[in-house]
Amino acid sequence: MTAWITSAFALLAALSSALAQDAVVGAVISQTGAHAAAAAEYGKGLRLWQEEVNAAGGLLGHRVELRISDDASEAARAGAAYAALIEGGAQVLIGPYGSAATLIAIAEAERARRVLLNAAGPSGQVHKRSPRYVFQTVPPYAAYADGVLELARAAGAESIFILGRDDAASREMAEAALAQASKFNFRHVELALFPGTSNDFLPQLYQAMAVHADAWIAFGEARDGADMVKTLKQHGYVPKLFYARASADPRFIARIGQDAEYVLGSKEYDPRFASAGNTAFAKAYAAKWSSPPGPLAAAGYAAGTVLAAAARQAGTLEADKLRAALGTIEVDTVLGRYRADASGGAQLGMKPAVVQTVRGRAQAVWPRPLAAGRELLPFIPWTERKVVQ
Repeated sequence: MTAWITSAFALLAALSSALAQDAVVGAVISQTGAHAAAAAEYGKGLRLWQEEVNAAGGLLGHRVELRISDDASEAARAGAAYAALIEGGAQVLIGPYGSAATLIAIAEAERARRVLLNAAGPSGQVHKRSPRYVFQTVPPYAAYADGVLELARAAGAESIFILGRDDAASREMAEAALAQASKFNFRHVELALFPGTSNDFLPQLYQAMAVHADAWIAFGEARDGADMVKTLKQHGYVPKLFYARASADPRFIARIGQDAEYVLGSKEYDPRFASAGNTAFAKAYAAKWSSPPGPLAAAGYAAGTVLAAAARQAGTLEADKLRAALGTIEVDTVLGRYRADASGGAQLGMKPAVVQTVRGRAQAVWPRPLAAGRELLPFIPWTERKVVQ
């Protein structure tokens, strides 16, 4: 009898110990090197989520312990850093900053059969081989075309001229736009790539004029977009729609001033967006870190939101059950609605907002829930514009 009681107490003690264990979440975030400044914001978003989920009782009743390692901004170091986190007991992984590092992290996650939330690797290459345990929680590069093509059709455009800066991200966005344009039945669609050293876009303008393009859609940096505006204005070219992906960047307006009016661009996140929980998140982030959150902070926080929702549905952090939940759930986040491809983990629901510069301010015009009743304004000819007061 005594032996039975002793065994029972031992079992209860073991169960109590198991219940008291932390939920260990591992992440590799650049803390030194070239990416440190950008990645710091990503880490702050994760830490805020950790603080809030613990204050609410933890993850499935377990306090979340966030273990962060540094890859020194070198993608090649990400694999060893994740291997060490896994060996140290990390049950779930949050992906590193950047698609290159994420590609390397995937190998470790798959080998160890650990779920990894890809929160900062937007390239489609990350999910090209359909990893089993990796789920994207950030808008992919392929999603940048969706809104602007829909708006181009609404503006009455028939011939689309797509430009892409010759870098991996911009090429992927531009090629996705070319592929997706077919479902809108435009009369003509053409793609041209340009080198990063370009500052005169007259050759591209001649290409656009040759096909009577009435929509100019460009994926590149703020400087590229500004130089395009200068070229088009100088030669009096007035499309029905002008989109430069980085036009929401303050440097775009700084370069061309009021000529930025009516230009469209993309924005992954804004503290003012009416996305789920965003008002509370932006307020809490500003209170904790004394600055408004940016896209990377939102990405870290959204990854935590998705993890918590999947854990609730699975009822465990056991990898295969958590993986099954991540492939089926849909959950609203500050970056939009999470919905992943169950077979490869690529993000299907989150899409960057399309914004239009009006009176010097980028305001959302797509999708409708973020536009809050605002409609796309026509691109006013250069000679008909009035000075913005």
